[in-house]
Amino acid sequence: MNIANKLTMLRIALTFVFMLFLFCHGVWAKVFSLVIFMLAGLTDFLDGFIANKKNMVTDFGRLMDPIADKILVLAAFAAFVQMQIIEAWMFVIIFSREILILSLRLFALLNKGKVLSAARAGKHKTVSQMLVIFSILIFIVTKEVLLAYFTWNPGWEKMFRQGIYVLMLLTVGLTIYSGLAYLWENRKIITRL
Repeated sequence: MNIANKLTMLRIALTFVFMLFLFCHGVWAKVFSLVIFMLAGLTDFLDGFIANKKNMVTDFGRLMDPIADKILVLAAFAAFVQMQIIEAWMFVIIFSREILILSLRLFALLNKGKVLSAARAGKHKTVSQMLVIFSILIFIVTKEVLLAYFTWNPGWEKMFRQGIYVLMLLTVGLTIYSGLAYLWENRKIITRL
């Protein structure tokens, strides 16, 4: 397993550590969850950069890189639903798109022997999801710090939640668009099901 693929697998492991700290109480736990998420996001950038720069692109990497992204993103969004920060229907749309595309990829691999790489729209979708998750984590950390050391104004809560809602609407829209674009791009495989 080359270094790019190891970074991909590290991202999956970091997801579980991120979740552990996210659900722990206290300011430092929330700060660690943010830092770990940033590290996981960095591995997403580095594994692709290294694989392309060092000519280490493998079928394993092309399949596992988007799966690692999905595990990280879906874990974060599921946590935010449980924390009542985002709406459940938003998570269901994101989850459904990810499972549908993953199923198509697995079908293409197992039945056609073809590895379907991520499309450009899918990469933009992943970046938008990561940015929304990062924004929500900043909100969580800010709130924890202010509650612990200063004061928290309910007006700020409303403002943050409205901003998160708008960002999530944009992300859900991009998620739907990227899913439809991916299905259209791979329609020949779908029509042979």
